[in-house]
Amino acid sequence: MDNSEMRKDIPGIEIFPGVSRQKEYYRKETAWHRDWKLAFPASFREIAFSDTANSNIHRADIFTPSGYTIEFQNSPITLAELNSREAFYPNLIWVLNGKKFKGFKILKHLPDVDDPKLEGYEFCHSDHLSMVRKTEIIQGIPNPKILNFYHPELKGVKLTSNLYSFCWKQPHSVWYSATAKIIIDLGGHFLYELKQRKQLNGNYPYLKMISRKTFIDWHTPPEI
Repeated sequence: MDNSEMRKDIPGIEIFPGVSRQKEYYRKETAWHRDWKLAFPASFREIAFSDTANSNIHRADIFTPSGYTIEFQNSPITLAELNSREAFYPNLIWVLNGKKFKGFKILKHLPDVDDPKLEGYEFCHSDHLSMVRKTEIIQGIPNPKILNFYHPELKGVKLTSNLYSFCWKQPHSVWYSATAKIIIDLGGHFLYELKQRKQLNGNYPYLKMISRKTFIDWHTPPEI
């Protein structure tokens, strides 16, 4: 199945495979953007959609046979643009150029944030790996006791090899409002999915590491 067979079930949308592909290399884009697109088959790249309801043309950087749209974002965008693209593409994945982030640093390995042992605790919003008791948050205690992972209540919780805390001193806060999956590319063989743990004291953002090859393979099915 190729992309000409995709997205016919969505009212008001027409797909035009290849409409803009012949102009692909003449568009002004960064080497980072271009190299990412070249990691996928030519038939997946620069797929144009006509939004008949709004008389607009949308061009997906990558549109896969399984119905996923992958957008490579090299620069900040507005909340309005974020919402517009997420509303148009039902299965959107953002890939962000994290090498351009200012003050961004991966910190420490995390435990499984969904570990039942941590159900009664919330992560602190700091560069140090620590937690507070959820009961103290509910009680409205202004300065809940901070517990590190040497504390008897947390000492037995194991750390993972693929989840990380991070700091971002000058964040592009619009990305915390995204509903679609976000993948951060910091260069090298690994990517980092930006995830958030729901908490009473504010959602706790963290990173899940995956290999670049695995991500590409997931969205590049073998030829049948």
